[in-house]
Amino acid sequence: MASLPGAPIFAPPADLPEWAQRSVDLASPRLGAKALCASDDFFAEVGRMLNPEPARFVPGQYDTNGKWMDGWESRRKRVAGYDWALVKLGVKGTIRGFDVDTSHFVGNYPPAVSIEATVSASDDVDALKAGTWTEILPATPLGPNSHHLFECASTAAWTHLRVNIYPDGGIARLRVYGRPVGGLEKVTSDRLVDLVAMENGGRAIAWNDASFGSTVSALMLPGRGQNMGDGWETRRRREPGNDWCVLELGAPGVVEKVEIDTAFFKGNYPDSGSIQAAFVAGGTDRSITTQSMFWETLLPEQKLSMDAVHVFASEVVALGPITHVRFNIFPDGGVSRLRLWGRVAR
Repeated sequence: MASLPGAPIFAPPADLPEWAQRSVDLASPRLGAKALCASDDFFAEVGRMLNPEPARFVPGQYDTNGKWMDGWESRRKRVAGYDWALVKLGVKGTIRGFDVDTSHFVGNYPPAVSIEATVSASDDVDALKAGTWTEILPATPLGPNSHHLFECASTAAWTHLRVNIYPDGGIARLRVYGRPVGGLEKVTSDRLVDLVAMENGGRAIAWNDASFGSTVSALMLPGRGQNMGDGWETRRRREPGNDWCVLELGAPGVVEKVEIDTAFFKGNYPDSGSIQAAFVAGGTDRSITTQSMFWETLLPEQKLSMDAVHVFASEVVALGPITHVRFNIFPDGGVSRLRLWGRVAR
């Protein structure tokens, strides 16, 4: 009798440096990223490499081609050359660095990886193969069963990546940490847009706590939260005060409507929330965070409830164009999504 697969073993999270914590995973399928093709993915389909879930190993699980692995894995190369994969980023963006994760790949990891980038309006594979590519991560050694965090020196914005592994093997996960750019440059009408959405260039620049759930950046992801881990949740506050985060809009704009979504947060939603805002020219993330305590009120403190979308329009104060907001929750708790609907300032 064939043995049944054992309980899955999940890879531990990466110990992210500050530049990664304050970035967005541009290769997340939640943003629209996808693996377009690979030179070979005989053992494990290349699309698994972008899965936002931690890589897992299932003892005893096999498929028709061999051991089932959670990632991208090519067969053993018996000719000269190396394997590669083409990846479309979810949004065009500048790249701060990468996490090339070989979790659970022990005797089958690639000894080295390099990454190239290009800008293309098309996902056509043949056109991409024939395009001009720029190396943004030179060939760099990899080890088994580890997160590998590499910084990227490029300051340009890119849309597609070519991941090269030398000569073959498996990568469990690829994270591309950076910042979306240009999402609101295409807005030519006076229509309402979510000025803080991640795909529109919004980013988290500071927060006092993010002990549970995802990172603060989850507030700006597309769609509603998928579970209680898909949002911003702080620890239980045991001292006076309140929790907060500071967010930068994708472009200066005038906010007309606010949505605060507490999806899946039932016994741990904030009692209330408020938003301060300002138009900031110059400064650093640190100086902006310091100033944020004294910004004007965009949304006065409002009561919140469990597992609900709260929409505020008449309560929003007309401040004119702003670039940053400070989102305050009282005293603590979890919020799934924050939407700032408004018009881009011309």
